[in-house]
Amino acid sequence: MRTNVGLWWLLSGFFLLMAVVYSTWSIIAHPDAPEWYHRIEWVGSVALLFTSFMGALIAFYIGRVHRAQRGELPEDVLTADIDDGDPELGEFSPWSWWPIVLAFAAALGILGLAVGVWLFPIGLAVFVVAIVGWVYEYYRGHFAR
Repeated sequence: MRTNVGLWWLLSGFFLLMAVVYSTWSIIAHPDAPEWYHRIEWVGSVALLFTSFMGALIAFYIGRVHRAQRGELPEDVLTADIDDGDPELGEFSPWSWWPIVLAFAAALGILGLAVGVWLFPIGLAVFVVAIVGWVYEYYRGHFAR
């Protein structure tokens, strides 16, 4: 986690430096404008500046989380094994077909928004059937509990 914080601060500083370089370069490259603020290409300068702010925000957040957890993660300990940072995430069904049906329903809904609105309710209906089927697949059939 400490490494992540350092990398995000480094990225934030890099983008801030690039915002300054980009703005300065833009001022130098356009000497024919009457005022210096007319020479700046504002879209790129503001985008780089906000990217720097985003990196600083993420670095600050990760730093606060690291301080609040009051300990080192297994990724930060040099003597840790791979299994130390591998928690149990839950039970997954490798034989389940419902995620494929859910993907089809999402594709049908997006296609309905893009091509014809009449297709969206059909995608929504398939989505409801697929989500109910996925949630209740352990309540019936061979794998019922």
